[in-house]
Amino acid sequence: MAYARIPTTHVGSLPRSDMVSDVVAAEERGSPVTDELFDAVIAEAVDADVERQKRIGIDIVSDGEFSKLTYASYIQHRLTGFSGDSPLVSPADLDEFPGAAEQTRRRRAQKFQRPMCTGPVTMRTRAPLDGDIRRMRAATEKHTPAGAFLTAASPGLIAIFHPNRHYPTHMAYLEALANAMRVEYRAIVEAGFDLQVDCPDLAMGRHTIFKHASDSAFLNHAEEQVEALNHALAGLPPERVRIYVSWGNYEGPHTHDIALAKILPVIFKVRARTLLIEAATPTHEHDWRVFKDQPLPDDKVLAPGVIDVTNNYVEHPEVVADRLERYASVVGRERVIASTDSGFAAFAGDRMVDPKVAFRKLESLVAGARIASARLWGSA
Repeated sequence: MAYARIPTTHVGSLPRSDMVSDVVAAEERGSPVTDELFDAVIAEAVDADVERQKRIGIDIVSDGEFSKLTYASYIQHRLTGFSGDSPLVSPADLDEFPGAAEQTRRRRAQKFQRPMCTGPVTMRTRAPLDGDIRRMRAATEKHTPAGAFLTAASPGLIAIFHPNRHYPTHMAYLEALANAMRVEYRAIVEAGFDLQVDCPDLAMGRHTIFKHASDSAFLNHAEEQVEALNHALAGLPPERVRIYVSWGNYEGPHTHDIALAKILPVIFKVRARTLLIEAATPTHEHDWRVFKDQPLPDDKVLAPGVIDVTNNYVEHPEVVADRLERYASVVGRERVIASTDSGFAAFAGDRMVDPKVAFRKLESLVAGARIASARLWGSA
């Protein structure tokens, strides 16, 4: 859809109600939650939040990722080959600042398993995916937003959270994940939604599972991850695909984040039209300048994050507008979409941002996009 203004979206996850968090967590624990109850709770929440997103003024809406406990570990219910548990690899910046690490742990109290890959990875069942599609279709047909997307984990993201204990090489693991996940990717696009592939592995991976490697070694791994992802995306129209890249949606020092300038050439290789990239945190607000030296390819659109999802400050609309105008000045006003840095609740039960504050932040996103549009197009 062509806009004569800056359109708005977000990265996907939205704050869950206690009931949504409870039924998803119960499913994770293997507690008896009937399919009917699970579907009824999630469907009602998706319907309400699609309506709320449209009412606020979000153009391209999501299902809030309500059916998923996390944006990566959900795959254990859809793919074969995963069992057991593994510890979460701590980011290098939190290793350096243990006091900050403890604060982060207290804020993110939800416990969940991170099973390892212990066998061949294949699609186990489409039922959870089909449920996501069915619920989102019902909500969008009822509320008719301008656009809608569903999220899915990239092969590289899955590899970060679920260590390989089966395949002989990291690349072999990625190839298996790509072949399995392409079913999900294709189903989302064929259902009429845009596909957002979550790829924080292309940035956050540097200071997590590759924190003891060199930049060059990490970039070689990133190239492999993009190669696997492009294999999974083969045959899908790039204009229907968006990818999300960030250094991790946690409130930490981020003193070990790899520079955007180093990873951007790799990101540009993904077969996706829209790039959602973290840009509002104090560590990365200056990154708009990188696009002066590394121009956005002609076939790409940029959705910079102009709202920080790790704190309860509500960005003033003028601040949002300033951020958007800076990006428009280097990539062109028609190729900017206003977005958030990350999801507001990458893990069910997240409380980094109060739910009411989260939606006020989205309201500010919309207001800031209107201000920037008025300045850039000369009309409201």
